[in-house]
Parts: sequence; C-alpha cells; structure tokens
Amino acid sequence: MSDRQDYDACYNAFMAIPAEEVKAPDMPVNAAIQENENLYLWSLDDKAELMGAGLPETTIDLLTVRNGACRTAEAMWQREQHTSQDAQKEWEKRSPAAYELRNQLLHDFRYAFRNNERLLKRVSAIAEGYDDADMIQDLSNLTALGEANPEPLAVINFDVTLLPLATTTADELAIILAQVNGEKGIDHQVKITRDRAYTYMQQAADEIKNCGRYVFWKNEERLKGYRNIYKNKKNKPGNNTDSEE
Repeated sequence: MSDRQDYDACYNAFMAIPAEEVKAPDMPVNAAIQENENLYLWSLDDKAELMGAGLPETTIDLLTVRNGACRTAEAMWQREQHTSQDAQKEWEKRSPAAYELRNQLLHDFRYAFRNNERLLKRVSAIAEGYDDADMIQDLSNLTALGEANPEPLAVINFDVTLLPLATTTADELAIILAQVNGEKGIDHQVKITRDRAYTYMQQAADEIKNCGRYVFWKNEERLKGYRNIYKNKKNKPGNNTDSEE
C-alpha cells in the first residue's frame, strides 16, 4: 500500500486513542519512522521467537503500515505549517499599503463630506475599530459609501480609482487574513492528528522493542536491534541491561 493508503487504513484506530494517551514526538518524526522501518526488518528475522514470547504477529506485520500512516500525517503537518507561514509573510507584505489606503479614504471622505453631518457620522462610525479585520471591513464600507455619494467626491477631484482598488484589496486581504488566523486552528488539529498517528506507530514499536529486549537479553547480537538508537545517542552511556532503551 501507499503511505496515503496506510494513513486511511489506520485513521480510525489512531483517532480512537484516548486523548490522555496521545504523546507529542520526543524525537524528530522522520528519524522515528526510519528507526521503526529498521526495526520492522530486524524483527522479521526473530518473528518466531517474539511470537513465542506472546507478541502478536500482527504487531510486527502492521508496523510498516503504521509507519506509512505516520509519514503521511507528518507530511500533512509540515504542509500546513508552510501554508500558514506563507500567508503570514503575504499579510506582512501587503497590509501596510492597505492601512494606508484606508487612511487615505477616511481623510478624503472627511473633507468631501464636511458639510453633510449624516455622511460625516457614517465616516466616523466606519473609522471605529483598529484591528486587522476592522481595516478590511472599513475598505468595503468606504467603497460602498463613496460609490453611493459620488458628487461631493467629484468636487474635491477625488481619485475614483481608489474605490475599486479598495474593493479588490479588501477581498484579497480577507482571504489572506483568514489563512493567517484560520490556519492556526487548522494547524492545531493537523498537529493533533500527527501526534495521534505518531503515538499509534510508537505503541507497536515499543511492544516489539520490549519483547525483543526480553527475549534476547543475553544475546547482544540480536538485542542491539531492539534499542532506541536515536535516544541512546542523545543520552549518556548507560548499562547494557534489559532496561536499556
């Protein structure tokens, strides 16, 4: 099966893991997957001995499937991170000009409508609020107000091309801001899914490793394949016992 098919096959299982049992990766996910691929191949040679100690055959056979599921979940998480980061960069690049456009329209409208109390109140109401979403809505509201009252604007030789520009800017930045803000929530869910897939993978890997350490505690040649290689490299050298990771 492909990694995506592995993901689909395992999805219900890892989503059913109780929340309190879900663990965030404590090592690079790609390193964990590769270590588990090595573990899968290593354990195939010892399948009879491991099964003799009570390890279900499916735990070994399906480890590579769980690896593929985790690889797909990690790829999804990485993709979402890049999408959110790209949107943030685009917002930082374009929002200053949008704020400047909003301020220019407010400035022009206040002067153009200076003798019309009703329109001035509309402008003042639009100007309230200072966050990014307010700015985008202000551009839309100012466009509508300007298009509905062209005569006073014509008197001051207002640049009418600013109105369609404001509309386009508001539409485009609304999408970008939604990605910046909305992706945070999406990112969170994608990360949780990745963590679940990782936990599901590691549950099988840990069972195999624990069984291998039990069976081969006096056989260093086979025991070495059931150690946590990445973590042991990070830790200080310890005793070669069956409790070693």
